[in-house]
Amino acid sequence: MENQDINEENINKQQEDNIQSENASEQNVTNTPTAEELLAEEKDRYIRLYAEFENYKKRTSKEKMEFFQYANQDMMVSMLGVLDDFERALKEIAKNGNPADLQGVELIYQKFKNKLTEKGLKSMEVKAGDSFNVDLHEAITQIPAPSDDLKGKIVDVIETGYTLGDKVIRFAKVVTGN
Repeated sequence: MENQDINEENINKQQEDNIQSENASEQNVTNTPTAEELLAEEKDRYIRLYAEFENYKKRTSKEKMEFFQYANQDMMVSMLGVLDDFERALKEIAKNGNPADLQGVELIYQKFKNKLTEKGLKSMEVKAGDSFNVDLHEAITQIPAPSDDLKGKIVDVIETGYTLGDKVIRFAKVVTGN
C-alpha cells in the first residue's frame, strides 16, 4: 500500500506540475507580442530614425552654408584697416595732391571696395542726426549736444561700420550728444 500511496502522490505532483507549466506557458503566450504589434513597433522606430536623419541632414546643410558664408570673416576684418587707409589717403590727396594722383588712387580704392562687396561686405550708412543703436553703433564719447534735437543722437561718425551678410563685423564708432 505504501507503494501505491507513493505512486499516487507522484502522479498528483506530476499533474500539479503539468497544470502549473500550462499556466506558465499560457502567461508566456499572452505576454509575447503579436506580429502586428512587432511590426508597428519597428515601423515607429523606423519613422523616428528617418525623421532624425532628415533633421541631421538639414542641420549639417545649414551649418555648411553658414560656414561658407562666414569663412572669410577674419580676412574681411583684416582688410577693413586697408580700406580705412585708402579713405584717409583719398581725403589727403584731395586736399593737397595732384588730380591725376587722386584719380589713380580712387580707381584702385573703388576696385578694392567692389571686390570686398562681391564677397558680402556692406558698409553701414550712418549720418549725424541718426538715432543711436547699441546693436549697430559703438559710442566713443559723448559731447554736449550742439542743439536740442541732437540729444541722445549721433553727432559725428568717427569710423564706418561694416556687415558681412547679416552679421555686424565692425560697429560704427560714433560720438553722441547729451
